[in-house]
Amino acid sequence: MPSEPSDNVVLLEPAAAALRDAFIGWQCRIRQLSVRQAGGRPTAGMRPRVLTPQGTQLAAGITLLIVERDPQESTALFRFQYQKTQDPIERYDKILEILAASYFQQPRKFGDVLSGLFAMPSDIVAALLNQGRCMLEFREYGQGYRLPCRVAALAEADHLYQATYWHNHMFNANLPPAIRILSFTPDWPHAAAWTADEA
Repeated sequence: MPSEPSDNVVLLEPAAAALRDAFIGWQCRIRQLSVRQAGGRPTAGMRPRVLTPQGTQLAAGITLLIVERDPQESTALFRFQYQKTQDPIERYDKILEILAASYFQQPRKFGDVLSGLFAMPSDIVAALLNQGRCMLEFREYGQGYRLPCRVAALAEADHLYQATYWHNHMFNANLPPAIRILSFTPDWPHAAAWTADEA
């Protein structure tokens, strides 16, 4: 029987749903390891290679987020913690504390649409929006995923935009004045996974 929809999208057949769930679980694990062991620095598995649908590389790696299905509570928390202090070190320590606790422990809380914040102007953003689609290639710890995605620019009022903005702002108080936040919606029936032995 098809899985429940992940973010108000069409129902997925079992194989595609299983791939989606495995990817989100993997993302939660590598992100929790990063905040607990590497100060939250993005690792390879959070920075996929970006290709056009035709296979031309657009970027060797862009940093993307996974976001909760309903991010309003955590977004409000990030915004509150950011505004609570002017000390960037205190903000940084607080976001690590939040993310290292229970934030990534329940993969089912996360949606499957990824997001990324980009300084403008950006040739990569222009190319992605012109194409409207891309291929993301993730690889870390002997595991890889290849996700064809639909790309769209998010409006500032969008919950995913706000979640991405405040998450990034907690880590970086000096975000550029001109930014664009994009969403990447995977096409799970055409996505693929592999291990190091298969790569």
